Amino acid sequence: MPPRRSTVHEQPLPSQTLVVDNGAYTIKAGFASPNPDASDCHIIPNCLARERDRKVWVGADIESCRDFGEMAFRRPVEKGYLVNWEAEKAIWDSSFLDAKSKLHVSEGMRPSLNAYNDIQYLFEAPAREDQVTITPAECVLVVDSGFSHSTVTPVYKGRPIQQAIRRLDIGGRLLTNYLKEILSIRHYNLINEEHLVNEAKEKTCFVSNEFRTDLERTWQGGGSSRRKEDDKEIIVDYVLPDYNTGTPGCMRPHDPSLAARVKKMGAMANPGGVVEDFMTLGNERFAVPELLFNPMDVGMKEAGLPETVMQSLSGLPPGLWPAMLANIVVVGGNSLMDGFMERLCASADPEDRMNS
Repeated sequence: MPPRRSTVHEQPLPSQTLVVDNGAYTIKAGFASPNPDASDCHIIPNCLARERDRKVWVGADIESCRDFGEMAFRRPVEKGYLVNWEAEKAIWDSSFLDAKSKLHVSEGMRPSLNAYNDIQYLFEAPAREDQVTITPAECVLVVDSGFSHSTVTPVYKGRPIQQAIRRLDIGGRLLTNYLKEILSIRHYNLINEEHLVNEAKEKTCFVSNEFRTDLERTWQGGGSSRRKEDDKEIIVDYVLPDYNTGTPGCMRPHDPSLAARVKKMGAMANPGGVVEDFMTLGNERFAVPELLFNPMDVGMKEAGLPETVMQSLSGLPPGLWPAMLANIVVVGGNSLMDGFMERLCASADPEDRMNS
């Protein structure tokens, strides 16, 4: 006789539900509401930071800091794994158990739902009469490019297909470190300025859809006469933040004229002048994110993100490929860079890759 099906007992959710995404770089958390909006989600730095005067900042307290010069960071999540429970507990206590926190919860609350373990129960629970049945997509391909690494996860009927999950050990941290090395050689020594370089990366970097063409456009050759007029779209000036006055870093159009340099030197000579330290960025803006698609540029023997998607699909029956490619969900901080979605869609097309 067929096995007896287990009875699903529907349990009411608590009146107040805290949703937490414990990322390696930031924690995204907020209370669930009937009409959610962007203000319901709070972004908390998932790290401990120590200033030059050895003052320690925990989690969301870093928002009150005004001087990030030579700040040392300690992150409890490394390469996608939680490796420091003591540091993570301190961040959770400060973010969720502190009475002054915006996301304060009572100590009586306990985790009641886990996305991977309980999502099937949520969708299989019988619908109430006053509710509309919502069926999720059966096939979803999740591309997560975060701080520590990037993963491609096929999800079928709410469950990840373990044998087809692929991981790429390239994330936002590696891009930031690579940019630090480039800027330290070409401009200023920023090896110990992780926060500053990470902000510069988020504000200036983009993914190029024509890497070789853009690289040729920014090549200076023997002199500036080889540059084209449209290079102004790529070459920009990044003004470094001034922690003394609280002025944040910003990107502005590049001014190649000699007057700009004279003005800067004059401000440094006059006591009342406003000094602006800036870096002129060219191919650094798109050469750094290119590592997500071509890790061999720095000698890493790994497949790029499009190849990782194809490797993940190769672990599935070919009949599922069209459904997976029709429902791609992209998450992670790296996906916020301009041009990322266009490059991924163009590079991950199986027909184009097979033809090539």
